[in-house]
Amino acid sequence: MKTLFNNAKIILMVLFINAAIAQTPKQEVNSSLGTLKQINAGVLNVGYTEAGPSNGAPVILLHGWPYDIHSYNEVVPILVSKGYHVFTPYLRGFGTTTFLSKDTFRNGQQAALASDVIAFMDALKIDKAVIGGFDWGARTAVVVSALWPERVKGLVSVSGYLVVNLEANLKPLPPKAELGWWYQYYFATERGKLGYTQNTYEFNRQIWQVASPLWNFDKATYDQTAQSFNNPDHVAIVIHNYRWRQSLEAGESKYDSLEKRLASRQAIKVPTITIGSDFDGAFADGKAYADKFTGKYEHRILKGIGHDVPQEDPKAFAQAIIDVDGFSKK
Repeated sequence: MKTLFNNAKIILMVLFINAAIAQTPKQEVNSSLGTLKQINAGVLNVGYTEAGPSNGAPVILLHGWPYDIHSYNEVVPILVSKGYHVFTPYLRGFGTTTFLSKDTFRNGQQAALASDVIAFMDALKIDKAVIGGFDWGARTAVVVSALWPERVKGLVSVSGYLVVNLEANLKPLPPKAELGWWYQYYFATERGKLGYTQNTYEFNRQIWQVASPLWNFDKATYDQTAQSFNNPDHVAIVIHNYRWRQSLEAGESKYDSLEKRLASRQAIKVPTITIGSDFDGAFADGKAYADKFTGKYEHRILKGIGHDVPQEDPKAFAQAIIDVDGFSKK
């Protein structure tokens, strides 16, 4: 009887392990990003790459939607050559980052993503880092800088001050501006959720083309990132992110105090470089948000570059990281 019991335990363990493996997204990463690793941080098991000397100054690079860590394929080697210790984590809902519990709410609100970064830093014992990003990654980096400035040595944000203000988001924009956000309204419908679920690959490729019309990326480049969208929580996180922004779905009460602070549009005091590109249209000059950065600050404009700045102009993005780090040394 004891033998049968032990055999049953072994079988159950094997089944559990196999089930866990099946839930882990398969992912191959470009060798230029360093080594792909996993670490438990907060509510997540975070997939991330690490490159550069362990005693180098830490840099955390955050990707956007619908992109992933491969936006930094050419940025990371530049920073490593300068002695930086570079980390590129997959955001929740992307790549090999998964939730530790099936019961955790699949939340895409800004305070949740920013809290993920702090948990990631705590897990790796990173006290302070230069943080850079674009799209969701820029918003997350700005939110971290606003709420936990003591953890940020310097900030690089494409498109500037991207903190979501739910009250302001309820106000309509001019028709031409509204047209640019068509996918947010699509995601607000059940048809949109179903459409994104069924057509994730084609949908996100369309976003790439619209956001960066002058970037002639090939299929291999897109496919390298598209594997990240196979994450089991990808659709849930994306849909919630955009519905939350439109006040169509609630966030979690545990983030209420953080969101209240963000709603006050507090200034960013850490050294910052913002980047404007063709994607930003009339806002590329940065004048609309320059007053939100009260520390040492610089704005740069990249012409002929779309939304995925680190992948379209890796030298410019890497230089911004290096330069903002230098702000604190002067």
